[in-house]
Amino acid sequence: MATINFLYRSARNEAPLNFRLLFAHKGKDNAIGGKTKLIVSKDYWTKDHNKQRINDIELKNYQKDVVDELYKIEIYLLDKFDKTDIEDINKDWLKNQLENYYNPKQAVKIPKKLIPFFEYYLDVKSNELTASRVQTIKAVQRKLERFEKSNGHHYAINEINDSFRKQFVDYCRKEQYSISTLVRDVKLVKTICLFADYKDVPIHKELSNLKVETKKNNEDEELSHGIEEHYLSFEELEQIKAFDLSDNERLNNVRDWLLISCYTGQRISDFMRFDTSMIEKKKGKHLLTFKQQKTSKPLTIPFLDEAREIVNKNKGKFPRPISHQKYNDYLKELCKLAGINKKIKGSIIERISSSKTKTRNDYRRIKGKFEKWELVSSHIGRRSFATNFYGKVPTSVLIGITAHSTEQIFLQYIRKNETDTAIDAFKYFE
Repeated sequence: MATINFLYRSARNEAPLNFRLLFAHKGKDNAIGGKTKLIVSKDYWTKDHNKQRINDIELKNYQKDVVDELYKIEIYLLDKFDKTDIEDINKDWLKNQLENYYNPKQAVKIPKKLIPFFEYYLDVKSNELTASRVQTIKAVQRKLERFEKSNGHHYAINEINDSFRKQFVDYCRKEQYSISTLVRDVKLVKTICLFADYKDVPIHKELSNLKVETKKNNEDEELSHGIEEHYLSFEELEQIKAFDLSDNERLNNVRDWLLISCYTGQRISDFMRFDTSMIEKKKGKHLLTFKQQKTSKPLTIPFLDEAREIVNKNKGKFPRPISHQKYNDYLKELCKLAGINKKIKGSIIERISSSKTKTRNDYRRIKGKFEKWELVSSHIGRRSFATNFYGKVPTSVLIGITAHSTEQIFLQYIRKNETDTAIDAFKYFE
């Protein structure tokens, strides 16, 4: 338990009052001094402050004001003391508490409307969110703004209920958004509203059951069947590797990155940052150590011969980094030229608007059957690694390299269901 004593410590006739914070810790008495901004005279403090009966009405009112101010300071500091780990109590802590007492931070008004709360959420969580997560939240926020405009209504947090879900889903289906995008968006809205609840913003009682039905129609089932081919097999990688690019430095560079991604299993946000300082040799084995950009997770993975071959070919250096967009564009061009043209089921992004002014909202993912090169993007290297080595390398080892959080998520990633894994298991028993 702590106590506070106020003192007059100056030789001057008028001065700010000092105080001491007294408390015991680990069997030892502690005292930390501080100075208030309350100025009183020495005469008042020594003669009048503690008087029980004062006939002078002005002096009596002054005494009351001083007592009230000292009481406020005492209550404030003792409350902060009780809420702080005693190991953190020191002179700097006390100085900061006094500063906060005299210059309280302006309380941020918490929005009650959905769109403004998105901004509040991004501000409060700014140090916790990855760049990709921020990008997703802002994309959903823009979509909600368009939805509200079409609906002519600005939704409050406590209006996010099943009726909102139905209207939002209808709007998104009309705008040709995929079911997976709908599931993601509604889940994000729910997450942000639950954070609003944590901040004491009223929410609707139906919020806890807010979700999108993921049952697929016949067309979805037909298109999803066979989607497991959306990766580059070892044979296709050899086909790409053998293609003559001696006169095309641009596509040669892209091919090098593709092969590195297919033999390291990492995202473009990571492999495009690889440099030779990340390579080390231990017990005769080459390793690659880096921190994943998306998760901030430190990883050390085997740097396989196929990937090292690229670095060795480039005189001990990784290929030349390029932008994500150029990489995706050049990758399609490379795979088309190399004859990766087997028709498979998948989806591509197409422009659905005919207006001359292009916006991000003009594009949708369209399902169908396409030549494989049309479906290739930067992520195919990561999926090819996981799929090609599945069954050849223990799943736990693969997960350690791809850094998926669970085996279930990893299997979903390579499009393996329970039947597939059961059939795959026979190779270990036959």
